[in-house]
Amino acid sequence: MDISQFSERIDQTLSTLQYGQTPEELYAPIRYMMELGGKRVRPLLTVLGAYLFHDDVDKAIMPAIGVEVFHNFTLMHDDIMDNAPLRRGKATVHEKWNTSTAILSGDVMLVRAYEFFFGIEPKKLPTALQLFSTCAAQVCEGQQLDMNFEARKDVQIEEYLHMIRLKTAVLLGFSLELGALINNAAAEDARHLKEFGINMGIAFQLRDDLLDVYGDQAKFGKRVGGDILSDKKTYLLLTALERSSATQRKELEKWQDQNSPQKEQQKVKAVKEIYDGLNIQNITQNQINHYFQKGLHHLNEVNALNSKKELLRQLAIQLIERDS
Repeated sequence: MDISQFSERIDQTLSTLQYGQTPEELYAPIRYMMELGGKRVRPLLTVLGAYLFHDDVDKAIMPAIGVEVFHNFTLMHDDIMDNAPLRRGKATVHEKWNTSTAILSGDVMLVRAYEFFFGIEPKKLPTALQLFSTCAAQVCEGQQLDMNFEARKDVQIEEYLHMIRLKTAVLLGFSLELGALINNAAAEDARHLKEFGINMGIAFQLRDDLLDVYGDQAKFGKRVGGDILSDKKTYLLLTALERSSATQRKELEKWQDQNSPQKEQQKVKAVKEIYDGLNIQNITQNQINHYFQKGLHHLNEVNALNSKKELLRQLAIQLIERDS
């Protein structure tokens, strides 16, 4: 088996789902959101997590779909909070319909996500639901911290890493842990898999931060420099503030307070030049490599066939070397 075969099975299953029929105004936004596509990393991790411990992954498919529905629920609500006009190049749900509809459709997605777990063996279901509930709350905690950071000028790098661990990484860890649980992994193997996923998730987000400044816009799919223009607290900005001279820091802070549409290109160019002078690109890449290696250490500790673990290693490499 290779990764594409698992991905195809997930896509085929997603293509058959309706989520509900009436009222149409409630369910059409859900179908629209789920059809926007994406990398489908999280359900793939659940299925691969199950595959490590048994060739038959049938029992992991619907719970994996539940993870993906939950992830898209968070994106739908994040788009409202960010007032984002586009998601994957198309109008966001609150723009295409309205904010109230996006909130309510998102609520139903969270409910449906739980329903996809109900096929898990009865003796394992309470554990699966408890792990999922804990993870879901942590994702919300991470989002709140991210919003808190918008109004703060004293955010520390460790605080930022904690935030992305909650907002992004724990869901990747849970996705793997869920698959392991479904196919009877030993507790210690499930723990190592979860830690592998969390470290990959942190590396994944740091790669996203890096691409926002140094990516190829045609491949990245979003405007390069968007984080700079929105004054978003990223690993790059916080590292630059920590390492800058008094003059460089003053310059960075000047641009953080500059939001004139006429000076957008100038702002991105000026901030990027400071990053270049401080070697921020290489420092960030080193951090990505650090979390990648830390994750691999945990993967190596999992008691499973190396040929199966190699699929996860390949996926991790794709995530941290991606251009979009």
